[in-house]
Amino acid sequence: MPRLAGLTLVLIVLVRSASAQAPATSSPRMPEPPAIHVAEAQLTETDLRFPINLATALRLSDARPLIVAAAQASAWVAEAKLTRARVLWVPTFIAGADYIRHDGGGPDFNKGIMTAPSANFFYGGASAALMVNLTDAIFEPLAARQVLQSKQWDIQTAKNDALLMTTDAYFQVHQARGRYVGALYAVEKGEDLVERITRLSKDLFPVLEIDRARNLLADLEQQAIASREAWRVQSANLTQVLRLDPRAVVVPTEPDHLQITIIDPARPLDELMPIAVNNRPELQSNQSLIQAAEARIRREKMRPLLPIVMLNGFQSAGMWLQGGIFGLGPNSSLNQWVGRSDTSYQLIWQLEGFGIANLAKIKKQRGEESRAIIELRRAQDMVVAEVTRAQAKVQSAAARVSQADRSMRAALVAFNGTVEGLGQTKRFGDVLLPVNRPQEAVYSLKLLKLSFDEYFNTVADYNRAQFELFYAMGYPARELAELQPPGDLIPVDTSRPGYLPPVGNGPPPATR
Repeated sequence: MPRLAGLTLVLIVLVRSASAQAPATSSPRMPEPPAIHVAEAQLTETDLRFPINLATALRLSDARPLIVAAAQASAWVAEAKLTRARVLWVPTFIAGADYIRHDGGGPDFNKGIMTAPSANFFYGGASAALMVNLTDAIFEPLAARQVLQSKQWDIQTAKNDALLMTTDAYFQVHQARGRYVGALYAVEKGEDLVERITRLSKDLFPVLEIDRARNLLADLEQQAIASREAWRVQSANLTQVLRLDPRAVVVPTEPDHLQITIIDPARPLDELMPIAVNNRPELQSNQSLIQAAEARIRREKMRPLLPIVMLNGFQSAGMWLQGGIFGLGPNSSLNQWVGRSDTSYQLIWQLEGFGIANLAKIKKQRGEESRAIIELRRAQDMVVAEVTRAQAKVQSAAARVSQADRSMRAALVAFNGTVEGLGQTKRFGDVLLPVNRPQEAVYSLKLLKLSFDEYFNTVADYNRAQFELFYAMGYPARELAELQPPGDLIPVDTSRPGYLPPVGNGPPPATR
């Protein structure tokens, strides 16, 4: 787990009510609107209800997403390469047999005479053969160990990515469901408004006002249908990330106006950026790759100085067999049997291309190191830019949430006041005038619906920006998934339909 540096992480969960008190300002206080009672987001009989909370979603994001399994599989590959590098100096066990049929004359190197016209030759046995460059045996494990460490940091990166993907999808669900609830509330008020306008005196208001209200109601109903569609679509996105039942309609247990503050938006960038540079696992991964490149540079520098070690047999198949049974006989018979051992030890120094190729290999590895350093610099620039962007989003969203809250309360006050004024009249001389016109109520309801949308949009933006800043700072996903979860875990059904493979821990086993 990456080291947490320079900042104590405190999780604060803020639940703002739509009827909360307005913040104290120098401007006159608005009259407090009545509490908003809205219908619960509706599910049909065919919908598969899936209740979940943020803490449980974060716990599931620590292992189930495929990007985590892919990173773990890459670490397995790097671990296997390290194991192979560690045993380069270990001989290879070989067993086999060699049969030769000789016809015609020719020298017999064993006896120093010309052989008979026909002879048989058999050699069966085993050996511990070895051919290794000591440079590779010494330095390749050092490089492979750094590569494995890089892949292990990549696992943490994948888990952080999964957490960011999960929170983005989760708050998209909240946003869509909140907009749906707001649309249902607006539809309810629109139906009531149509009834009120229908009962108004035709002497004061033309029939056109009824059609205008009905037109708005039809538009609100369409927006409600679209919002419900968005809720289901965002549910599918979340279940895809967490690999849950794709048929599920996610029902978060928290209110949709939930606000979560992890990092104080007022923290200056000069405090945040050094923490991010020290904590981000991507930078640690790049550092390990640079160290691996440095080990390979030392390997190529030492290659002309350290020998190639060869351990093999002699006068056997491929000169591999070192000991076994030797049989010899003239023509088609094998009538002379004896034990035999042939072992050859060799130390060989070589200059590839009279040393020019060795210099080229050193230059190549230096180029690889330079490329790794460039990737580190690019990642550092990316990290500090992400911190800047995330903080800008957090600060902007924090201000906009407060403004959206005031706007929603003001829109509710304006709508309720306009509706109450319908049917009321005042006298101007001998002329009777309406206090409020129906088109004013229609417009107020439209603004109220917009204020609902903006409020839930900005709350979701704030929450997503908070987790983007948490991610940009490099804090490990485990910090929220296990150590400081934002709430209590709840049991959820993680099973999937039979036509989809089950989700296990780690990468799926390879098949042959």
